[in-house]
Amino acid sequence: MSHGYESGRLNLPFVGIATFGKYPYVEDWDAIDADVCILGAPFDFGTQWRAGARFGPRGIREASTLFAFGHAGAYDHEDDVTYLDGARIVDLGDADIVHTDTMASHAAIEHGVRKILAAGALPVVLGGDHSVNIPCINAFSDHGPIHVVQIDAHLDFVDERHGVRYGHGNPMRRAAEKDYVTGLSQFGIRNVSSTAKEGYDDARARGSDILSVRQIRALGVEAVAARVPAEVDLYLTIDIDGFDPSIAPGTGTPSHGGFVYYEVLELIAILAQRQRIVGIDLVEVAPDYDPTGSTSILAAQVLLNIIGRILHARG
Repeated sequence: MSHGYESGRLNLPFVGIATFGKYPYVEDWDAIDADVCILGAPFDFGTQWRAGARFGPRGIREASTLFAFGHAGAYDHEDDVTYLDGARIVDLGDADIVHTDTMASHAAIEHGVRKILAAGALPVVLGGDHSVNIPCINAFSDHGPIHVVQIDAHLDFVDERHGVRYGHGNPMRRAAEKDYVTGLSQFGIRNVSSTAKEGYDDARARGSDILSVRQIRALGVEAVAARVPAEVDLYLTIDIDGFDPSIAPGTGTPSHGGFVYYEVLELIAILAQRQRIVGIDLVEVAPDYDPTGSTSILAAQVLLNIIGRILHARG
């Protein structure tokens, strides 16, 4: 097998332009030829408390360069599989964000996701706060049905509060309204949330399966995966605060008692092997709250491993 460091540049993480995984940058969204497209959505005006997730895409991209040099794919000795070998991944840059204008910013994100879907590629969106999931789901209006799997500390099922319908407490409620969203699996939910009891009642009435981290650990990841409907395509939305703040402190609303890395990866690996994952967003990384950079590294590692497993499952 040929490796990148056998000839040419060594291409260490700290040199070059920090596209996601150092994959090619594509500026023309009408000329996409790839299996996976990375799109940044640096919007954080939907936050209720600590802002800063607008810097998430940049932080995740920079962290991803750690996993992007000197190898022909990524060999996993536990699975005995080389993931991402020959992967056709491109980075489209960021959707344009208009400060203070939620609807214009969301429309730009939706436009980018629609361009990716039109090209037949898998959209992987880097947030931004969790409200960016709203335009991502909007973009699937002609690509359903989909079932949403959410990894998160918070239910994000607020309908409306003081006129706000498109903040980071609303995305799962907006998703549940779509006729092409068949249901939600909401995993990792715990502790204080902007969603009150009536939001939980509303979610369950609409068919949501809500499990906390402790409940998932009691069941085991295979049993939890079996609860996700198997006959429909999946959309995956990952709020980085679904992970424990001991490994992901760089987020606006950290919540103790969260997942560890392998719990999430193993669950998603089972789902990727079983059925099609057709869209991903990873949100709420706010690098300024994490001087070690471990949160951005976790986000990049999770995404690269998920993408690798999706592409491997597709053959």
